[in-house]
Amino acid sequence: MTRTPLMAGNWKMNLDHLEANHLVQGLAMHLRDNNHDYDKCEVLVIPPFTDIRTVQTIVDSEELNIKYGAQDVSIHDNGAYTGEISTAMLTKLGCTYVVMGHSERREYHSESDQLVGAKARKVLDAGMTPILCCGEALEVRKAGTHVEFVLSQIRAALENWSAEDVAKIVIAYEPIWAIGTGETATAADAQEVCGAIRQALAEDFGAQTAESTRVLYGGSANPGNVKELMAQPDIDGALIGGASLKAESFAAMCGFYA
Repeated sequence: MTRTPLMAGNWKMNLDHLEANHLVQGLAMHLRDNNHDYDKCEVLVIPPFTDIRTVQTIVDSEELNIKYGAQDVSIHDNGAYTGEISTAMLTKLGCTYVVMGHSERREYHSESDQLVGAKARKVLDAGMTPILCCGEALEVRKAGTHVEFVLSQIRAALENWSAEDVAKIVIAYEPIWAIGTGETATAADAQEVCGAIRQALAEDFGAQTAESTRVLYGGSANPGNVKELMAQPDIDGALIGGASLKAESFAAMCGFYA
């Protein structure tokens, strides 16, 4: 595989800055103990905004290879937008990735595919890498229209994008029905949609772009199933929730290749 796998830990609204300090130091220790090869798997943490400066300080002072990013971003550069965070603020803190379109943002903040695409464009133009999330709810899965639904999300967000720019983003497929519903997503379930995403990229932007774009899987990813997930031809890593809040389990997932 020419695509470098990416393990991205999304902390969501968890951990204060002191807990963030402890987690990153613990993660770095476990990765060192495991002789982690960053050429074989890129490691990324995505903390709350209030923790980013703390993570930056640890990464810089200890010269860690761990990367970090943000969970969301504004489409505005500055001004009277209370509670919003700009790309300039994130780049100043050394962020290299930004998530947009997470299912929780779409559900709780009514974010549209067009807004998600605008955020991705803003992030890319700022020199960071967008992680564009997509995924279907349980009723869509049961109706059997999950592939069409996910592809429509991606195509709406990336409308009028160039093939060159699409190759620079990361797409994260997260089936909402596999999160907190009692339903279980198998590696075959994940591969079905991730493979369809890559095929759609090839159709819309060309084979080279499709081969270059990393597609992650999110939803029930854990140390017990990470190797099976990563064995799928179109899965290039994972967007990890709860398992990324424990240094040992997250480090174990990053070492899936061992």
